[in-house]
Amino acid sequence: MKLLLTDSGVRNASIREALVDLLGKPIAEANALCIPTAGYGGPYGEPGGPWRFTSGQSPSPMTGLGWKSVGMLELTALPSLDEDRWTSWVRETDALLVNGGHTMYLCHWMRRSGLADLLPSLHDTVYVGLSAGSMVLAPRIGQYFTGPDDDDRTLGLVDFSIFPHLDTPDSPAYSTAAAERWAAEIKGPAYATDDQTAIKVTDSGVEVISEGHWKLFNPAS
Repeated sequence: MKLLLTDSGVRNASIREALVDLLGKPIAEANALCIPTAGYGGPYGEPGGPWRFTSGQSPSPMTGLGWKSVGMLELTALPSLDEDRWTSWVRETDALLVNGGHTMYLCHWMRRSGLADLLPSLHDTVYVGLSAGSMVLAPRIGQYFTGPDDDDRTLGLVDFSIFPHLDTPDSPAYSTAAAERWAAEIKGPAYATDDQTAIKVTDSGVEVISEGHWKLFNPAS
């Protein structure tokens, strides 16, 4: 797959340009499926978040970018559908737009629905993650984001982890100091990103796209 792992959506011209490059055509000529599932999980999940994401009303731009068409793929519904039916929808779309929210809830439903197994075969599809939608592709998210005794292992489709929302105003949980503590726990390659940053992943490698600030911890030797 071609990946655009955003912190807070397509927030600036540089990230938008990277998306168009991955699509190989203008956004207005591309079809997308949005996946709102992560927005329901965790203690802060509520119905308004997934609605804002799918309707393009979210402050994190994803579905409202001017796509040719946008459909919704709710992962919790997929086990009740014929697999050939929904996998055809996924294979035919140009982009998957994956909402933020609760990372481990999203990871559970990606596995249970079968989407996690399908993703590696989608060579031409652009996966666009938002916060948890980006974090879920890492090998692990760190117990900083779960709990000291919780399983923090995620899908492992990339070989680095992501600490989002770096230095969010008035939120010490996302400070640089917090990111440093998290990275010490992760031990493997890890990026901390702010809301103006995304990570582009292709067969050619990993590229950070940013009009803000970010930091790489524990780079691979």
